[in-house]
Amino acid sequence: MKIRFIDLFCGIGGFRYAMEGAAKSNNLETECVLSSDIDADCQKAYKENFGDDPVGDIQKIPSGLIPDHDILLAGFPCQPFSIIGSRKGFEDARGTLFFEIARILEGKKPKMFVLENVKLLAGHNNGKTLSRILEVLRGLGYFVDFKILNALDFGLPQRRERIFIVGLRGPGNFSWPHEKIPMKALSQLLEKKIPKKFFASKYIREKRNAMVEPTSEPTIWHENKSGHVSAYPYSCALRAGASYNYLLVNGERRLTPREMLRLQGFPDAFRIVCNDSQTRKQAGNSLPVPVAEAVIKELLVTFKFGVAANQAFKNRTNPSLNGQMILFEKSGRYGKNTKAKNRRKIQTPIPA
Repeated sequence: MKIRFIDLFCGIGGFRYAMEGAAKSNNLETECVLSSDIDADCQKAYKENFGDDPVGDIQKIPSGLIPDHDILLAGFPCQPFSIIGSRKGFEDARGTLFFEIARILEGKKPKMFVLENVKLLAGHNNGKTLSRILEVLRGLGYFVDFKILNALDFGLPQRRERIFIVGLRGPGNFSWPHEKIPMKALSQLLEKKIPKKFFASKYIREKRNAMVEPTSEPTIWHENKSGHVSAYPYSCALRAGASYNYLLVNGERRLTPREMLRLQGFPDAFRIVCNDSQTRKQAGNSLPVPVAEAVIKELLVTFKFGVAANQAFKNRTNPSLNGQMILFEKSGRYGKNTKAKNRRKIQTPIPA
């Protein structure tokens, strides 16, 4: 069986790696029928690694020209959402790239979708922004839920919390991934031979060593906005626009592009074709691949795609177990509040 998907705001392919990994574990084939990103360097890296040349601005592609697909994937840009919540229907989302997702979902009606964004989306405008986004998605006929997941819980030595929003076109027994995978040691991800250009100045190194006691095991030293420095056996969240001294390995050097990609779960087979600055930006904007893969695997289970997914679905003997949700919300028309009776509250509480 082959699953068709589209990869919107695809960046350098984090969601695609996740989709292909989840499908492979279920002996399924995949076909990316459309990828899209407006960034020329991301397009270059994506084409080099996947053979597909992403189209540019998705806003210029009519819904009717987008191929049919089973699943929509989108790590949509975290631009301001202040317009959302002031009016009804699509007018609430027009002007943001979330509107493009809603437009495509309405026109193509894929079986499911997975969206990813920064954790702060959950609290933006006192939660009204996310509530309106969920209302829009439910109004399009989808059963929707969200959860904030941390890359640290999926084997990556990076504290990176992201919100994932899933939608199914039809009721189903969906379970958020809850297994905590032991974190890989930093020593397994760090490169051995580091060019001198990655080392901080003598002044910065001496300043850091005066603030933090070095450890025998590798650590990544994090400087927050107030100038306080902490050392952890993992990385704080990679950021595209962070200063060069935001994260320093052992207080001495910056992460290499390969190390940053590893911290996001990209395989070493990923070919780096852009310069250090662009690759650093790309890695900082990407998503943690193992987290997205775990979410997609659960969706495949819900839709019983593949042999392994069928078996996993049969093993769900008690759909009311903690950590699972029952998607039985009755969807209403777009722009209308949805109502449901005799169901558990669908929204997962946001961790502190």
